[in-house]
Amino acid sequence: MVELHSPRTVERMRPAGEFVAQTLAELRESVGVGTNLLEIDARVEELVRRRGAVSCYVDYHPSFGASPFGHYICTSVNDAALHGLPHDYALAAGDLLTLDLAVAVDGWVADAAVTFSVGGRSTPEDERLVRATEQALEAAIDAARSGRRIGDVSAAIAEVAATYGYPVNDQFGGHGVGRTMHQEPHVPNTGQRGRGMVLKPGLVIAVEPWFMAGTDELVVDPDGWTLRSADGSRAAHSEHTIAVTRGEALVLTRPV
Repeated sequence: MVELHSPRTVERMRPAGEFVAQTLAELRESVGVGTNLLEIDARVEELVRRRGAVSCYVDYHPSFGASPFGHYICTSVNDAALHGLPHDYALAAGDLLTLDLAVAVDGWVADAAVTFSVGGRSTPEDERLVRATEQALEAAIDAARSGRRIGDVSAAIAEVAATYGYPVNDQFGGHGVGRTMHQEPHVPNTGQRGRGMVLKPGLVIAVEPWFMAGTDELVVDPDGWTLRSADGSRAAHSEHTIAVTRGEALVLTRPV
């Protein structure tokens, strides 16, 4: 069931969005060459507990997961596209790292992701890939206006991908957000304008374009969670939680 939230309820979602944005911003500044993925997870656990927030990941066990996730943040490196399970790995200069975080504050969830190169040593190809996801995210946010349709948001993402020549996987995409992390509607990263559910004020969704440089096919790591590009090409992922209003969409996870 698709939920629509009152303006007052959307305001109650702001603290979760602010926490997620602040946490990702802090990690982006503090993570560097030699940082272990398990150190990142431990830092997020500390911040979540200090804030009195609730992790959406620790006990998360959907049908596609081999077991409960058991960690506080997704850490996807290089060819890992989604659901990267933190493990004992020290980041190297030039690694392409995606951090994806979802938490609940006072019962309301926010979800966001950011990709960046470790140690400031990015390649032109990685910069292009990250830029494509960021531009697709902004295009999707601009398309998320009352009276338009889910297909308009999805098409905006796919059109940016096509401009860059990246294929699009439609197995995983955006989703509704509220009291839980994954709600209706599903927001694919490809679609047709003018199709799908009409967007109405009070709809809160996570929009998350993610692209792989050379393929639209995924493979699953032995850990049962980490999804990688089938051809070993790099992946990037940008995500915000947004609320549809009577004007421009309100981005709840935008860094201040």
